[in-house]
Order: sequence, then C-alpha cells, then structure tokens
Amino acid sequence: MPPSRTRLAIVGTVGLPPRYGGFETLAARLVEAAAARGAADRITVWCSGPQSGDDRPTHWMGAHLRYLPLRGNGVHSIAYDALSLRQAARSGHDVALLLGVSGASALPLIRATSAMRIISHIDGIEWRRPKWGPVARAVLRRSEAMAVRWSDHVIADHPDITTHVRQSYGRAPVEIAYGHETPAPSPPAAIADLGLPDRYALAIARAEPDNNLALLLEAFAEGQTLPLVILSNWQTNAYGRGLLARFGRHPALRLLDAEYDPGRLGAIREGATVYLHGHEAGGTNPSLVEMMGHGRPIAAYDCGFNRSVTEGKAAYFDSVETLRAVLPAIAEGPEAAASGTALQEIARRRYRWSEVTDAYFDLLGF
Repeated sequence: MPPSRTRLAIVGTVGLPPRYGGFETLAARLVEAAAARGAADRITVWCSGPQSGDDRPTHWMGAHLRYLPLRGNGVHSIAYDALSLRQAARSGHDVALLLGVSGASALPLIRATSAMRIISHIDGIEWRRPKWGPVARAVLRRSEAMAVRWSDHVIADHPDITTHVRQSYGRAPVEIAYGHETPAPSPPAAIADLGLPDRYALAIARAEPDNNLALLLEAFAEGQTLPLVILSNWQTNAYGRGLLARFGRHPALRLLDAEYDPGRLGAIREGATVYLHGHEAGGTNPSLVEMMGHGRPIAAYDCGFNRSVTEGKAAYFDSVETLRAVLPAIAEGPEAAASGTALQEIARRRYRWSEVTDAYFDLLGF
C-alpha cells in the first residue's frame, strides 16, 4: 500500500509552539510524531495572532503555521474556529482535527460544501464549567451537540466523557487519552532565578475558577509545613488578577508566571515534594498526567475524572479542610514515596504519547 498523502488541518488551538494548555500540547506532539515520519509538511496548524507585534514563525518542526487576527480562546474562539475550518476546507486539506467544540456551528456548512473529513475532540464537557454564564453555557452545549452530529468521528479522552456522549447523543466516540513524557529537566542552576525553597508543594494550572486555585492558596495561607508554589497565567483575567492581589505577598506562597520551557518546567516539577491538582472539570487533564510521570505524591480534587486517571492512588480533597487533612501524610508520611511510584507506573502504562499519536494518525488516515 502506498504511503498516505493526507493533508491534515489542526484547528481549535491557540497555536504553536505550545504555550497555553492541553490542546496545544496535543498539537505539538502530533507534529513531532509526524516530523519523525518525515510528514510534518503535510500538517497545517491554525494559530491565534491578535497582536501585530507578535513573533509569527511560518513553520514549527516542519508543520505550516497559519494565523488569524482573532483570539483562540474565550468567546472569540467561536469565530476563530469557524474561520479556521473554512480556510482549511478551501485550501484543500483532506481532514481537519477540531480540538474543542466552539466552532462546531460551522460544521453543517463545511460538510455541505467540501469533502474534508472532520474529526472532533469534544474536550471535557466544556459547557459544565462554572466560569460560563447561562448564555455561553447554552451556546457551548448546542455546539457540543453539533460537533457530535456533524463530525465523521468524535474523540473523548476519558471514560466518563465517553459515557456522557453515549447517553446524551446515542453515539459511541473513539476514546484516546493524553500522553505524558518526562524530558530531561534542566539542572537546578537553570531555575535559580526563581529562588525556590528546597522543599515545596507545587500546582500548575490556568487561572480559572474550576481549577480551584483559591482553595489551594487558602489551605496554605494559614500555615503548612511546606510552602506552596503555583505557576499560572495570573494576568490574563480578573480571577487571576484578584488572586494575585490577595495572595501575592504572602510569605508562604509563591505565585509565579506560567513556564513553557520544557527543561525549566521539568526542573520545577522534579524539585517538588508533592503536587496539588485542583482541576474539577475536563477529562484526562494533561497537567495531572505529566506530573504523574515524575513519580511525586499527588493530592487531587475529588471528582470522578481525577480518581479514574490516578486509579485511586492519589490523596483526594474537596475543601480547604480536607486538603489540610491529607497533606501531612503525602508530604511526610511513609506512604508518600509508594504513592508517587504507583502514580508513575500508571502514567507509563496508560499514557504513552507514542501510542496516543499512533491512535490519532490511524483515525485521521494520516
């Protein structure tokens, strides 16, 4: 059989290189895997470019980057994703991987006017997230339904999302989780500018209410054995700026800007004594899986998503009080090392990027 010459469009991310969230990481891993096959030149990634002064490379690891003068997140993502899909169809791409459901309202028109196949990753039941008001929630719920109805295939990254799609729409999605990798971290000297303590609790998350950063900060603000370090995009919304103003000067709390250099981020993770995962929405959260690969004990927000990903091997909390109650055992107790080892084994067994990218390429016909 001759090799595939499929042209793939990746739509729905902020763009590459990855500097935002899980979908950007997924797009990057797909491009890297395609580059290893000598096929990255057949991928185009649509990118957000609202700032005229931004550095806008035309390629990343061989893949083509195409920019739109719109934001790739928030309410702007509806137009951003729809226009990206339209351009992908008009420029002769064979298949589009739509990450998220914001642009799904454009799918009936795309299907009616082009032969481009649509594979949609519906994310983590986005409309349930508390940050959305009633109107936005209704729009996102309708978009989810349209993505399921009009896509050639639907991807879910967690069994609970698979169940939701089956029960809500009578359709069985293709289940593909996220992967993890533990790149060689930079030496400690490379993060000396951060002045991190010898032992610390760590959290890495976007500043969104359902990531429960306020809960984490409150739990440590009144005294814990360990200081708390959180990496986030504090300045991008009112929620983050409010937390920064409230907790930014507390001596036991370090509110640092998001870090995207893999080596520096790896060094920060390696230096952590315990990891805190406050996400209560989504499916297989990439930040959780990545940290599991480092073999550190983890305290995760108590929800079905997190218990399933960690196979019950983490500690769990749902309030300031329960977080304070579980911290001593996972930070100091004899079970801490065993828990970290068990979580690392789960990551290596269930969440390998090589298998994830192969599954995507098989589905995409790439």
